[in-house]
Parts: sequence; C-alpha cells; structure tokens
Amino acid sequence: MKQYVEQLKRNLTVSFRPRGNSMSPRIKSGELITVSPELGKLKEGDIVLCKVNGHLYLHLIRAIKGGRYKIGNNHGRINGWCGENAIFGKVTKVKN
Repeated sequence: MKQYVEQLKRNLTVSFRPRGNSMSPRIKSGELITVSPELGKLKEGDIVLCKVNGHLYLHLIRAIKGGRYKIGNNHGRINGWCGENAIFGKVTKVKN
C-alpha cells in the first residue's frame, strides 16, 4: 500500500484491490476500491487509508476526539489513534 500512499500524497486518486477480511462485508477481499486524497470533513464510519503506530491500514474511523481519529476494522478491533496528517485518503467507491 506504500505506493498508493505516495500517489495520494501527490494528490492523485488511486484504485486497487486490497486483500483480507478485516473490512468485510463493507469491503470484501479483492474488491476494487477507489481512494481519494480529498478528505473533506471526516466523520465516524468513513473508511480511510492511514498510518497508526507505524502500520498502514484501510480501516474505519471509529471515533473522533479533538482532531484525533480512532481507527479500527469492521469487526470491532481497534488499531489506535492518529492525527489527520496520518490519513492519506478516503474510500469513495467500492466495486466488485
């Protein structure tokens, strides 16, 4: 996912097929997703490409508190908190 982060940092929209089941059924393994560098107003429930504790995740914003975002998967696991500078893009489309 590092190559997608680099493209998002250059203000480019990216599409790719992530693997894994941590976001199912919202995103199933291998589905084509589109991630935009335009974050807009982030809210709980948005799916973002972000870095938490040194790891890249394509996960949900579970909570927002004072400019910090609690990140977790679709099955209740929490990865931790990050600032907006660690959020590189927001999922705008999911297509199988």
